[in-house]
Amino acid sequence: MKTWKTIIADDEQLARQRLKRLLAIYDQVEIIGEAENGSAALSLVTDLKPDLVFLDIEMPVLNGFEMLAELTVQPRIVFTTAYDQYAIRAFEQNSVDYLLKPIEKERLEKTITKLSSFDQEKEAASIEKLLGEVQKKQETKTLTVKTGDRIILLKITDLVYAQADEKYVFLFTSDGRKHLTDYTFASLEEKLPAQFVRIHRSAIINSEQVVEIRRGFNGVFNFILNGFTSQPVSSSRSYADTLRTRFEL
Repeated sequence: MKTWKTIIADDEQLARQRLKRLLAIYDQVEIIGEAENGSAALSLVTDLKPDLVFLDIEMPVLNGFEMLAELTVQPRIVFTTAYDQYAIRAFEQNSVDYLLKPIEKERLEKTITKLSSFDQEKEAASIEKLLGEVQKKQETKTLTVKTGDRIILLKITDLVYAQADEKYVFLFTSDGRKHLTDYTFASLEEKLPAQFVRIHRSAIINSEQVVEIRRGFNGVFNFILNGFTSQPVSSSRSYADTLRTRFEL
């Protein structure tokens, strides 16, 4: 079995520690260094010449793409980031894979499997499919809400959370308003980009609008959201593990 000499480059210490824990079960991955910014990563890769780099994109000094542009060696790259808008550029840089934070054990396992058989040409079709899905997510900039004979366009960035109440679905925006929409909850979840998280069978929140998270009983979390600080949105126990991973709780 080939051993992959590996460097982890990420400015967040907790993210590096988490990835190290997840990688510890794989004998074929040997971590030989860590870097907390793009400049340090460039030096490590140049000096140690690893086979594989888990590379965050948003880092100080040099970001992930700037670091790659300076390399004189070319290890395999697995991008790790919380921002899926970088996916297209990531795959243009011939990465093995693209992992959204927080990285999940099952998703990382697929990446490790890819390493042993990675071939750029064979991967082209699956990469193209993934990029299509990312682009589809990116295309949704607004949601429509009907009010009498008017149609209001709500910016995705203004949406704080969505909640289903029996057969109705409501959208709550950062100005503190509540809007009735014709979207089904399933179709809404499909349209919303990656920063939106399902925390309950009838609630989806915008992770970028979270002000505070409070622990409740039996694995329940109460989310305090921008514009709605007096009415926390509670998760259900069935989403507890997913939320611990997503928010590193």
